[in-house]
Parts: sequence; C-alpha cells; structure tokens
Amino acid sequence: MDHDETGCEAAPEGPVLCINNCGFFGSAATMNMCSKCHKDMMLKEEQAKLAASSIGSIVNGPSSSNGNESVAATVDVQVNSVEPETILPVKLSFGSGLGESGEAKPKEGPKRCNSCNKRVGLTGFNCRCGNLFCPVHRYSDKHDCPFDYRTAARDAIAKANPVVKAEKLDKI
Repeated sequence: MDHDETGCEAAPEGPVLCINNCGFFGSAATMNMCSKCHKDMMLKEEQAKLAASSIGSIVNGPSSSNGNESVAATVDVQVNSVEPETILPVKLSFGSGLGESGEAKPKEGPKRCNSCNKRVGLTGFNCRCGNLFCPVHRYSDKHDCPFDYRTAARDAIAKANPVVKAEKLDKI
C-alpha cells in the first residue's frame, strides 16, 4: 500500500513472455520483447528510415522530405516520366566501356626453359639472371649464368656488417 502513496509501480508478479511468442522472456525496457526481437525491430525501423530518406533524396535532390506519403506519390509520378530518359545514357556508357576493355593484353604462351625450351608451367625456377629454367638447368653452372654471385655476396656481407673502428685510446 506504500506504493500507491509514493507513486511507484508494483514489481511485476512474474516473468513476462516476449510478445512475439518466440519463447524467451521480455522486459518492460524492451517493450515486452526479448532482446533478439527488440534488436530485429530496431534494425527494421532504421532500414525503413534510411530507405525513405534515400528515396526522398533521389526524388527531391539534396533537400530532405517531411511527409512519407507525399514522397511515395511523387515517386510514382516521376518514375514513369524519368525512366526512359535515364536508361538511354546508361546503355551508351556501357557501349563505350566495352570497346576499351576489349583491348586487353595478349595471352602469353606457355612458360619454357631458356636452355632446353622444355615447357615448365608452374614448376619453373627463376634465376637471378632473370630467366626461367627447368629443374635440370636451374643451377647456375648448368645454364652458364651471367650473374656474378661472388660480387653480390661480397656486397651483401659488406652491407650487413659495417666496419666498426674504435677510437684510439690514450696510453697511460
């Protein structure tokens, strides 16, 4: 009886089932729906608002519309008169795009070994000299490789290990 005097509501008598009859319990904070049904309802409302605003912006340009019913009426009227005009430029733009994409690079032939001309496909070995070789000719001594491995190794070692000189110490 103290609840009536203070204006507070009485606690619910028991758990309330979701109003969508999904089998879960709802709460007053989520309009007597379970959390999943409430989330789904909120997503549907947001999508409806976005769809209405996008239709309004398409029909009326950058200005937003206030009434959804007037937007629907203008869409029906304007769609019939605008559609034939917008389709023709779109088809023309596709026609010009096909000519450009038709000039693609020519298809390359099968990959072959530079020494024996054997087809290697995906199993070819790229040498440091820039050529492709089969498993027999992949080593530098088998295909007379012009790449200077000795100089490349010296440069790599020199780059990885710079010369460090300590300052000379004064003798005591």
